Amino acid sequence: MLGPDLCPRPRGVRRGAALALVFVTVLATAAATNCLPGAEREPVALPAGASAAQGVDARQGHTTRGGDRTAEDVARAAAEAEADGKSGTRAAEEAVGRSGDRWGAVYDKAEYEQYADALEGRYTGVGLWLALTGDGRTQVTRVEAGGPAARAGIEPGDFLHSVDQWSADGRPVTDAVARLRGDAAGSKVVVGLSRGSRSWTRTLDRAVLGTHDVSVTDLSAKAVVIKVAAFSKGSGALVRDAVRRAPKGAGILLDLRGNSGGLVTEATAAASAFLDGGLVATYDVHGRQRALYAQGGGDGARPLVVLIDGGTMSAAELLTGALQDRGRAVTVGSRTFGKGSVQMPTGLPGGSVAELTVGHYRTPAGHGLDGSGITPDLPVTEHALEHAETVLSGLGGAT
Repeated sequence: MLGPDLCPRPRGVRRGAALALVFVTVLATAAATNCLPGAEREPVALPAGASAAQGVDARQGHTTRGGDRTAEDVARAAAEAEADGKSGTRAAEEAVGRSGDRWGAVYDKAEYEQYADALEGRYTGVGLWLALTGDGRTQVTRVEAGGPAARAGIEPGDFLHSVDQWSADGRPVTDAVARLRGDAAGSKVVVGLSRGSRSWTRTLDRAVLGTHDVSVTDLSAKAVVIKVAAFSKGSGALVRDAVRRAPKGAGILLDLRGNSGGLVTEATAAASAFLDGGLVATYDVHGRQRALYAQGGGDGARPLVVLIDGGTMSAAELLTGALQDRGRAVTVGSRTFGKGSVQMPTGLPGGSVAELTVGHYRTPAGHGLDGSGITPDLPVTEHALEHAETVLSGLGGAT
């Protein structure tokens, strides 16, 4: 399911891996790349100007030449194109494509602003989560309370058929998400909908909305589900607060299914909810080794089960690897995606931004994630939540 109409689809080399982060997913979703990615959400870095420690993003990728050299080549291509009166963004996309950096991405100024907003936990849109049905229709799966779509009377189960006269039927959900997002709060978008035998159109005013990437559900007095859709700003603190508020003796089901990443610092903060300090991951940037550590004071005793699947990527894999390697959690579900590279932003002439691979992450036990992902302790493909509850019960955390 794609999250709210959160994330734009990246241009050029990333065009096929829509930040739907999101990036909808997120990325509001999206992968969206990162998207905030949910629609799809991809792990992303902070806007230019943020510190290197904050701006690191975990994604799978391959750098066939030195990261510094690639950045220089991309910047040079953009500058030469701008000087010739051509698109610096397009030239940069082509240079990234030639570099061999599989997950390198180029965003124009407006796209990167949306990307950064998603990481800040907000997006411009109408407040709809969408999914493609088996017969190729786009269905509303969730409506943001108080958002433009909710105020217009749109409900879960309604079908979205058009966006500004563009037909959504049979098209990728990420395309519909990108069109719903638009460019600015206050701009209008006309949507065509149906419910049963009724069809109608509504004109909606886009607004700045929150992504709500962390949700908490009490299954019982002994089991609490913490669902993290993406690691946007503040999500780590929300996870820690949820653990602290959980009933005494209750176990935690940490649901990272479909979480395609986000800010590594937020994933590290989330790890601090369950670890009393210690190593979370190591990584290299241009060959220089660095490490991420949990803060002290985390709850290291409460029973913990982590739910994962093939949509668990990047920063979410980093968190999963830390909890698994350190014996803190039992993991349930299917093998994760396998995205474990570090990307950082480079500002380009003309205002666009390139995110290029500069290194790779490893779990506390030294395991790389690229291409291999994380194999769960209990592999299941169906009814994963029910299996996770059973495991939690065995750990003493569920009724």
